[in-house]
Amino acid sequence: MELVGKGQAFMHFAVMSNELSTPKILVCPDEPNPQTKTATTFSPAFAPAFPQVPFSGNSNVSYFVGVDATDNLPQAFLSGDRGFGVEQNAFGPGLHAISTNVPLRWVKGPHKGVGNIAFADGSVQQLASTKLQEAFKSTGLATNRLEIP
Repeated sequence: MELVGKGQAFMHFAVMSNELSTPKILVCPDEPNPQTKTATTFSPAFAPAFPQVPFSGNSNVSYFVGVDATDNLPQAFLSGDRGFGVEQNAFGPGLHAISTNVPLRWVKGPHKGVGNIAFADGSVQQLASTKLQEAFKSTGLATNRLEIP
């Protein structure tokens, strides 16, 4: 929780470095943002003879973090694609407190009107905008805090 709101969404994923085989999986293969860089190592130190891209910032992540997800709230958003917002306005980087009555929809991204959401119960679903809104209302939280890189 000490990382919440610090503008370093990537650190929520860095704590899992021992569980993930590579940081490459933290960038969507269809990522449209040219600023996003696929990291090749979690290690900050590496041999200069082997060109590596260290996992060192929000530019190494395509996914948001649901900072209030717990195993007591299995339908809470744990993580997912970040291209959602209200009307045609996508949420930008940072911590967003979003009430469940806000009409969320996919507004940009590579998946043509759908996106992937990982839930606190460990499941992942690909949702269209109408299902995204339904799932958001069913999180068990009145306000969802989502940190977007």
